[in-house]
Amino acid sequence: MSRHRALLRYLATRVALAPLMLWLIASLVFLLLRLAPGDPIDALLGTRAPAAAREALRAQLGLNRPLFEQYGHYLWQLLSGDLGSSLTNQEPVMGVIRDSLPASLELGSVALILAALLGLAVGFSGIARPEGRLDLAGRLYGIGTYALPPFWAAMAMQLLFAVWLGWLPVGGRFPATLLPPQGSGFYLLDSLLEGLRSGQWQQLGGTLRHLILPAGTLALLLSGIFANALRLNLHRTLDSDYVEAARSRGLSETRVVLRHALPNALLPVLTITGITVASLIGGALLIEITYSWPGIASRLQEAIGQRDYPLVQGIVVVISSLVVLVTVSVDLLVALIDPRISYD
Repeated sequence: MSRHRALLRYLATRVALAPLMLWLIASLVFLLLRLAPGDPIDALLGTRAPAAAREALRAQLGLNRPLFEQYGHYLWQLLSGDLGSSLTNQEPVMGVIRDSLPASLELGSVALILAALLGLAVGFSGIARPEGRLDLAGRLYGIGTYALPPFWAAMAMQLLFAVWLGWLPVGGRFPATLLPPQGSGFYLLDSLLEGLRSGQWQQLGGTLRHLILPAGTLALLLSGIFANALRLNLHRTLDSDYVEAARSRGLSETRVVLRHALPNALLPVLTITGITVASLIGGALLIEITYSWPGIASRLQEAIGQRDYPLVQGIVVVISSLVVLVTVSVDLLVALIDPRISYD
């Protein structure tokens, strides 16, 4: 079978398995929410509400129906593209996600870019002298940053840069004294376009000041993954036969590293980028809560506390869909770039 056909078959298999994976995730979330202690009626009315009022609200929200019937209704809504309405304020779940998702995507994208740049710089710095001081420092950096508790790192950064030095705001996404930029919901893009249009850069400055700390903290936590991955793959690549052959032809060490070793060492790092997207979810949850960042992770935490079944289910399904989309795209990109990968 040709490589092109094998690649198409692999892609078709991944795409076909994606709905099954999302169904399993959606079903698991549905079941766990109803097995977990707590009642959404208590969150809405309190524990001292009259029994008649509690039963009336339960019937209104459809929570008095058999579990299997609720599950069937839930799956039918998913298939029709309807995520339902929030139990707390009857707001459509899709609208809540549409309002809060851009903040999380903006934070995650900036953090991922910064993490990749910082991690690759640290991983590459010790390549001149393997097992030397810089290489050892890079190894310790990768292990240390990956092991940092996100909430502790966030509070330490707040204490240093916001409280002691006073350089940056403690939290929030935008200054309260300015009107937020209008448009796509991505403040960085919207404020940049507004600055180019009007020549006023206050919105962009306010956006950057509030973005630096949370994005920098999340980037610091993720950069160790890139640093360790590049360092290990560079060491392995520099010991390979084709690199030795390049050296035997009289090429300089700089050209050997940059032209032969580095491109091949970066391919596994690209794969790790797809995996890191999933890590962003857990890290972003604690980062958003600590920095009062109005993203989807904060809304998920609030919805869990309020036992808001439709909102929790909708957010988890949307996030899972994004993770699946990114991982499949990265796998396909690596397969297209690297001809050594076979799917026969």
